[in-house]
Amino acid sequence: MSYTPEVVAELEILRLFNLDNSLEGLKVHHDAGDAAIAAAQRLHSKGLTTLPDGGYLTSLGRDAAEHAQVLLTILTEPVPA
Repeated sequence: MSYTPEVVAELEILRLFNLDNSLEGLKVHHDAGDAAIAAAQRLHSKGLTTLPDGGYLTSLGRDAAEHAQVLLTILTEPVPA
């Protein structure tokens, strides 16, 4: 299994959710890039978000977003010298 462009686009959408506020959703507008629109729709079809254009995270979606955001933090932290 590898990080395909589709998976990366889904991770990018998950990264945008504010995990500090479960009442704050996300809206992927019709003028967003095709990759972002398709990623949002895939996340919805996988049961991670409440709407095809974003909405709110489901319980599974919150878990996925937490993991995605932690992974990004780990991979982008500076390496100690």
